[in-house]
Parts: sequence; C-alpha cells; structure tokens
Amino acid sequence: MNTLILIGLSIAALFWSLKKDKEKTKESIMLAKNLFINIFVEIFALMALVALFLAWIPNSVIKSLLGNPNELLSAIYGAIIGTVTIIPAFVAFPLAGSLLKNGANLVAIAAFITTLTMVGFATMPIEIKYFGKKFTFIRNGISIIAALLIAAGIGVIL
Repeated sequence: MNTLILIGLSIAALFWSLKKDKEKTKESIMLAKNLFINIFVEIFALMALVALFLAWIPNSVIKSLLGNPNELLSAIYGAIIGTVTIIPAFVAFPLAGSLLKNGANLVAIAAFITTLTMVGFATMPIEIKYFGKKFTFIRNGISIIAALLIAAGIGVIL
C-alpha cells in the first residue's frame, strides 16, 4: 500500500514538474535513466556473483564452517569471510539469508555482516595511503573486536 502511495506521489510530482519546466524535467528524467542503468548493471552483476557463490559452495561446507555447533569457531569463520569480502550491504543481507537457510548459525551470520560493513581488509592499501598504517591497523583491530562482540551479543539475545 505504501509503495502505491509513493508511486502516486512520484507521478503527481512528475506532472507538476513538467508543468513548471518541461526542459529541466526531461533533463532530469534522462539523468535518472542513466543512473538507473548503471546501478542496475552493478546490482545484477553482484547478485549473479552471489548466486554463483551459493551454487559452487556445497551446503555441507557452509554448514561445517558457519553452522558449526561451536559458535565461537563459526563466528571466527564468519568474521574472516566478512573481513575479506567486498560487497554492498544490500547484497550481503540476501546472501546472509541464503546462508542461514543453508545451515549457518546466527552468530556466524552476525559476525559476517558486521565485519563486512566495519572491517576493510581488501581496502586496507587505500586506507593506509590516505590515513596511515597506524590509524588503519587500530581502526580495523577495534572494528574486528567490536564486530565479534556484536555477534556474541546477538547470539546471547537471539
């Protein structure tokens, strides 16, 4: 229902804009179309990579690494995977849902998501270039500890 309301408001705003200035509205629509095409290609490629990942990795591997009865070990594996992975959060959440369906436990998923968003192992050279080694190592170290504490907290709560 909310989506229909937003679509209706967008269409009304589009007609109001067309009435105010037809050229600027056309220019804005073309700009939005190009942005949409660029973003769509990136999202489609990332979703394809996630699908390939899930197709290539057997459920038994996911379950043994991220669904281990030892939740601390699973959290560490999830944190390692999240640390070296670079994907946007909007792709990570559906991936996390798929991992959960394939046998991963919530603590490992929480460690994966938190390290994915907080720790940047793959982007470390860029971060070192702009902020220096000391800052980068301290920030990433604190982020890993915080991510594991958040994962443990989620394990306690849920």
